[in-house]
Amino acid sequence: MTAEATSGMVHTRAPGKINVFLKVGSLIDDGYHDVAIAYQAVSLYEDVRAYPADDFSVSVSGTVELSRVPTDGSNVAIRAARLLARKTGYRGGARLEIEKHVPVTGGMGGGSADAAATLLACDALWGTAMPREDMLDLAAELGADVPFAFTGGTAIGTGRGDQLSPALAKGNFQWVLALSDFGLSTPAVYQELDDHRDRHSQDIFPAQVAPSVDANVLQALRAGDPHMLAECLYNDLQAPALHLEPSLAGVLELGEENGALAGIVSGSGPTVAFLAADLDSALELQIALSAARLTVVRATGPVHGARIIGD
Repeated sequence: MTAEATSGMVHTRAPGKINVFLKVGSLIDDGYHDVAIAYQAVSLYEDVRAYPADDFSVSVSGTVELSRVPTDGSNVAIRAARLLARKTGYRGGARLEIEKHVPVTGGMGGGSADAAATLLACDALWGTAMPREDMLDLAAELGADVPFAFTGGTAIGTGRGDQLSPALAKGNFQWVLALSDFGLSTPAVYQELDDHRDRHSQDIFPAQVAPSVDANVLQALRAGDPHMLAECLYNDLQAPALHLEPSLAGVLELGEENGALAGIVSGSGPTVAFLAADLDSALELQIALSAARLTVVRATGPVHGARIIGD
């Protein structure tokens, strides 16, 4: 299926995410883990503008620290554009401009949002009209979190995190995010988790091969109840992230001392997400953490997934 290509620019936007629940299964033979994730898309966005070009290039700007973002062929947006071109037989390229507002290597899926937004932008730019299910398959090839950046909202991810099922979520949840000026490597955090499990294999229950999301999480999301959700925020990667970066423990403590219902390391970190009871509480927490010289932003969830923006 094809549609008419555009001769101008296509602007798309995709959200970052918070994992409100993340359980990591045991290490399996292929060196990976199955996971069970409750994803919530939040109102920090990545914007991608795609222009017609003969080849592929990318430039980045934004409000977050950008020194760790590659601008060569290893950039996930370039990889996404090339994958779509290869799968559809498109012979041209795209010049990509990315405006980043999701922390880089911060555990919030900013790169995944770039990939999802790029797939959508290039599909519209080139008129390739890829069916949505095929687009989600491409997204999964690029990374486990990319399909969720495409769909947004609230969802349960299993397998590598890319097997999605929608989750009902009522109302809005208020989040205050403490950002770090450093990143954490996701493979390093997983390795630390595996090492911890090996070191304490006699003292802890073995991890499940195929974990699942706690039913209380689904109930809290369905009820739209932040107090209930605060009781069941969970992340298997939090302990290894704290072991690699002990300063995060002080951040968690500071947020909870200043009115957060609960705090959690987002994904593999180092972003710390605090859940607030309501907007007023979120504003007060944002002010308190800013006064403590932390870099903080406020966000709400759930929000829509990748979409085309009319400029």
